Amino acid sequence: MTLSQKVFLAIFTPFSKIFLSWEVKGRENIPLTSPLIIVANHVHLLDPFLLAFSFPRWINFMAKEELFRSPFLRPIIHWAQAFPVHRQGTTKDKQKTLEQAKEVLDKGLVLGMFPEGKRSREGKLTRGKSGAAVMASRMGVPLLPIGIVGTDKFKGISWLWRRPRIIINIGQPFRLPLVDGKLNKSQMKLLTGSMMGKIAALLPPEYQGVYKKNGD
Repeated sequence: MTLSQKVFLAIFTPFSKIFLSWEVKGRENIPLTSPLIIVANHVHLLDPFLLAFSFPRWINFMAKEELFRSPFLRPIIHWAQAFPVHRQGTTKDKQKTLEQAKEVLDKGLVLGMFPEGKRSREGKLTRGKSGAAVMASRMGVPLLPIGIVGTDKFKGISWLWRRPRIIINIGQPFRLPLVDGKLNKSQMKLLTGSMMGKIAALLPPEYQGVYKKNGD
């Protein structure tokens, strides 16, 4: 974590609590050293900021490539040490993303991912993509599941005085079985389902979406 990042968190974490009503549960589950992949549900643009404010380590997020095209956002995203995900990119683009993710983890840092691939407009957990699960299995890196509850209430301007309650629910780190070589669709679905089930368990039933009970 750079000095400017430490200053940012020191200033904006307490400042955020003036406007937002949020609490963190399970902070004791966060590993303070070694590489780690955070996987969380994604509902609102505030989600990555809330995770950053809740975490004692800097999170290097994957961000959609479109954000890097903005002249205003580009320098901020680079400062945050995020890197692009090409959702519709070529095989070369996707390989570059994997190499950047591997570089983060090889340095013993924290990688942040929203495995649904995009925000869920209804607030319910949608079907996850396999990238985080496959990466964790191939590299033997633990996953830390997080359930974010309440950011679906941030609609319009009324949230400023209603201050909906937000909970950042941090689960226990876990590892998926180690794999080597190319995975078939069935194997990827099994790994992804296991990962998403851990996230769903941290959400109320009405937020679990396709992973409610045995929904997968």
